[in-house]
Amino acid sequence: MLDKKIAIFQGKQIRRHWDDQKELWYFSVVDVVAALTNSSNPQVYWRVLKKRLIDEGSGETVTKCNGLKMLAPDGKMRLTDAADTEVMLRIIQSIPSPNAEPFKLWLARVGYERLEETADPELAINRALKTYLQKGYSQDWINQRLKSIEIRKFLTDEWEKRGVKEGLEFAILTDEITQAWTGLTTKQYKSLKGLKKENLRDNMTNLELVLNMLAETATTEISQKRQPKNFPENKKVAKEGGTVAGNARKEIESKTGNLKEK
Repeated sequence: MLDKKIAIFQGKQIRRHWDDQKELWYFSVVDVVAALTNSSNPQVYWRVLKKRLIDEGSGETVTKCNGLKMLAPDGKMRLTDAADTEVMLRIIQSIPSPNAEPFKLWLARVGYERLEETADPELAINRALKTYLQKGYSQDWINQRLKSIEIRKFLTDEWEKRGVKEGLEFAILTDEITQAWTGLTTKQYKSLKGLKKENLRDNMTNLELVLNMLAETATTEISQKRQPKNFPENKKVAKEGGTVAGNARKEIESKTGNLKEK
């Protein structure tokens, strides 16, 4: 069971905090230590572990643990060290406990699979297909989703040709496209669907995927034709591409109702 403030792990409560700006979960380090070590004094255990990490040259991991106010057992809001998922997994790697071994084995397996995928990218596609099937998605939806990944790659390749930087600039242009065809920012669209870290496209219907693919394909085609020279020009193209799909959405909604309510 999960709620907004608490996650349950092996019968023990893990306090957590959702950072809406960074779109990251932060977990109480002391709570995770307590769950994995069964230590009678997890605060002391964590202090000793922090010192060991620093001595081993992993001080950066410790500095990435932010002090956040969380509800303490006495009912008061108190500062406690909290870490996002990536940092939390690094800390777990350093915990010499049998309870931590499944996490360590999983991390080793994931690392091995990523190395395999670097040598043979087709393996990543096959693993994605298997994952979607295991989650209960239909074959038709999966075909659409895999096609959307291909179309997204065409778009990002085009952006790179136009000097757009991966990361923040990609995110801004994606937001322009999303807002133009849905009428919502990406964050608003995820909120409407009740999502946090989950992938937005993985929670789209077949029709939403088709419209999103239309928006990204139109953006790619317009960009190839117009060859924008700077970021503002790329933003304009992204909005125009998204508007193509937005017009299609409005036409469909005039016949069937609001897509975002389905």
